Amino acid sequence: MLSKGRIGRREFVKQIGGAAVAAFGLPYVSSCSAGETKASDKITLGFIGMGMQSRGLLGNFLLQEDCRVAAVCDVDAKKMKRAREMVDEYYGQTGGCASYRDFRELLARPDIDGVVIAAPEHWHGVISVEACKRGKDIYCEKPLALSVAEAREMVNAARRWGCVFQTGTMQRSDRKFRQACELVRNGYIGELKTVRLCIAGSAYPMYPVSCDLPAEPAPEYLDWNMWLGPAQWRPYNSRIAPPIEDNEWPHWRDYEEYAGGLMTDWGAHHFDIVQWALGMDKSGPIEVYPEDGKDVPMLTYRYSNGVTVVRDDTMSSRSIIFTGSEGEVEVSRDFLNTKPQSLVRQRIGPENRLYKSENHYANWLECIRNRQRPVCDVETGCRSLTVCHLGIIAHRLGRGLKWDPSAERFINDSEADRMLNRSMRSPWKLA
Repeated sequence: MLSKGRIGRREFVKQIGGAAVAAFGLPYVSSCSAGETKASDKITLGFIGMGMQSRGLLGNFLLQEDCRVAAVCDVDAKKMKRAREMVDEYYGQTGGCASYRDFRELLARPDIDGVVIAAPEHWHGVISVEACKRGKDIYCEKPLALSVAEAREMVNAARRWGCVFQTGTMQRSDRKFRQACELVRNGYIGELKTVRLCIAGSAYPMYPVSCDLPAEPAPEYLDWNMWLGPAQWRPYNSRIAPPIEDNEWPHWRDYEEYAGGLMTDWGAHHFDIVQWALGMDKSGPIEVYPEDGKDVPMLTYRYSNGVTVVRDDTMSSRSIIFTGSEGEVEVSRDFLNTKPQSLVRQRIGPENRLYKSENHYANWLECIRNRQRPVCDVETGCRSLTVCHLGIIAHRLGRGLKWDPSAERFINDSEADRMLNRSMRSPWKLA
């Protein structure tokens, strides 16, 4: 039952618009919404980072009956205001949603149970570790972190303070991807030989580049120094942090100071599914070879079980193809195809199923209540991100690398090891 003055679900969807509906994933229905939850029993959430991606996340969490959004935070006053008004309109209230320019003020609130982090990639580690120290449960957008070492510190913090930490690689809550992984894991295509995946097909570069954009005057509504945070100082440019009126995805994803290009942006999704299908959620590849234009035409990984994983930018769709000795499975967000075709209808016994989540957001909320680990726990997110960064490091060095997934270090390669971490601008640190 909707409270007086609160807009209904259908009207909310209509107001947000078609593009955001796709981002929200509105066909999902919360597993906790069978009955109205009392306001006092709801999980109280705060949002940190209110840009394009967060708009979709906010819409999804507003639709979950098991939680209530109480606060939003952004260094851009206009984006913060838009988010606050979106929350107040949905709940039919005025001034009910608090807003902050500094995430530490939001985290200091004892009534906030969990935080949704959708700040740029270079901020994820600092905010997540601080949230863990404050006893908050965390939903952190992918890619999990700017470096392998940072991601590992996020895992350590979550374990130390007992936080329920969901990584936002929501393909784990998509039936098609789960079914594809179950077919592979249960041997329905025979012995797995190779995996090919495509993450190309957008305006972002595959590998991040150093930012050399010209200086522009920073708008008065934006705290540019706080936007940079742990990243090294540089002048503002609207390509990195476009104004809200542009309604476009920002290009901080292009630059190594803030992100990992397509390798982490889309790679965090598809390499995560590869890891799931290979049963490598707590491990990873043992070798990586960058494309060299001759002997190794495509970025290639090798796992200890002999499986080869190739990033194939020539594929006709942004999908993943698992090829085994007796068949093939191809999966994307749009389809699941198998060879033979009958495999798509294969019934898998209950004893051979993977973690089932049909709603990434509701799964996290449910785990907050039962204190179990969610479908894409922070350790899983760390391992999948590591695969992406191994590819970036191999590309930068221009040579093959041997990796020890247990020690999370390169084998006899101090030069490559130094690239597992990134320096932070004072006073920010992971502590």
